[in-house]
Amino acid sequence: MREVAVIGVGMTKWGELWEKSLRQIFVETALLALEDAGVGRIDSMYIGSMSPGLFIGQEHIASLLADYLGKTPIPAVRVESACASGGLALRQGFIEVASGLSDIVLVGGVEKMTDVDGSEATYTLGTAADQEYESFHGITFPGLYALIARAHMARYGTTREQLAMVAVKNHDNGSMNPLAQYPFKITVDAVLNSVLVADPLRVLDCSPITDGAAVVILSSLSTARKLKKPLIKIAGSGHATDTIALSSRKDITWLESTFQAAQKAYKMAGKKPKNIDLVEVHDCFTIAEICVTEALGFFDIGKGGEAVQKGLTSLKGKIPVNSSGGLKAKGHPVGATGVAQVIEIVKQLRGEAGQRQVKKARVGMTQNMGGSGGSALVHIFERI
Repeated sequence: MREVAVIGVGMTKWGELWEKSLRQIFVETALLALEDAGVGRIDSMYIGSMSPGLFIGQEHIASLLADYLGKTPIPAVRVESACASGGLALRQGFIEVASGLSDIVLVGGVEKMTDVDGSEATYTLGTAADQEYESFHGITFPGLYALIARAHMARYGTTREQLAMVAVKNHDNGSMNPLAQYPFKITVDAVLNSVLVADPLRVLDCSPITDGAAVVILSSLSTARKLKKPLIKIAGSGHATDTIALSSRKDITWLESTFQAAQKAYKMAGKKPKNIDLVEVHDCFTIAEICVTEALGFFDIGKGGEAVQKGLTSLKGKIPVNSSGGLKAKGHPVGATGVAQVIEIVKQLRGEAGQRQVKKARVGMTQNMGGSGGSALVHIFERI
């Protein structure tokens, strides 16, 4: 299997992009990534997108986006795994380059979520849950993660304030990210007094509805050397699934798919949690970040909330988490999130993250999951 590098990244500002279509958002972003990579030719494309059919009424986006990027007749594939669509697209592109089938592959993610109203967006996102056993009975993702939060609080003593501290930390980081949807700071009191969504989660515990795209260019490591690019290697890749419905799990506070994906990535990379310098995780809700950091092995089970309170996940902490601002502040155009996580890690490993730069960052990780953890992708990146 060949070694694979990330040679180019591209991302535009995320938010409510009323004046732009999905194809415009994607093409603008892809051109930035191609320019950053210094290449004009690509062998194939993988595009993560959860539900363009429900959000904008457009399926068959692989053909659409290859066409508008001017890259037909190359093979192009749309990848779907709910909110983990971008992470899975990355894994598929990684496999294609590693196998030797292609030398240069474009991996992107895109979603246009604001062309529908709030109730339609809620319905669309809810299709990532179990339709017969969860959605049919009226529960939404805030409700599912509220159940996880309540169980974690009852079992481990995680506090309402610790949940709020996750949001505060990520907004602090996001305030230094010019591409973030919400680049401003908040306080614990603001979180605790924001509108209640699903007890105990409030609106400032929740990631927003977002339009946006993110694109990376992958190549073999030998090609990256010829191009004289910074050598950011994909050292490990892990993919796993779990039961889609919370009611079918032994423990709803534990993200088994994230744990299993991480074990695969650690093994491939020859790394352990102590070797990771920073991580981007799927903080769709504040409780999600706490549970993910436990499943990745950074903290003991039940200690994720305490770790946030102690500052262990801050930019200067033991393991900086979501230096980009995370889904909470950067935004969450669901199909693009997994790819944007990669962009943050690549910028950090290149030393290009500006005010939010993590010192001496050499090894980074991304964790991207679908639904309430029914699928998960973990990738490890290393500057060599």
